[in-house]
Amino acid sequence: MATNRTKQVVWAGLITVALLIGAVSVFAFSLGKYEKVKAINGIITVPVAKLADGKAHFYKFENSGKEITFFAVKAVDGSYKIAFDACDSCFKSRKGYEQQGDKMNCKNCNQKFAINRLGPNATGGCNPGYLPLQMDGSNIVIKASDIQAGAKYF
Repeated sequence: MATNRTKQVVWAGLITVALLIGAVSVFAFSLGKYEKVKAINGIITVPVAKLADGKAHFYKFENSGKEITFFAVKAVDGSYKIAFDACDSCFKSRKGYEQQGDKMNCKNCNQKFAINRLGPNATGGCNPGYLPLQMDGSNIVIKASDIQAGAKYF
């Protein structure tokens, strides 16, 4: 009788652990990597304070039912870089980029791009699709029309 009771307690413990793992997984995946942004008067702002950690932060902008994604990151030289989370070559895979140290890595073809070199002169191929930006005090300012121009990647 003690053995049956022990088995019941073990099974109940295993089921509880499995349910907890499932709940945590669902919660983690529902968060996603993208923070939603909205345009106000045709402008999207990203506070530079969010980028102080030197990590790439990923954003999504909804345009006519289509989500256009991009990332913002502070380079080691102190400049800020904004690019689509897609490129001319691999956009159809819809895998985007991930940060690996001071580089952005294409999750489809595994090419790496130095963050401090992202910009208007690094375009085409598998380079992250460049997005122009302006600084306005403590915010990065991006024109919604510039983001909308990248809808073809998404």
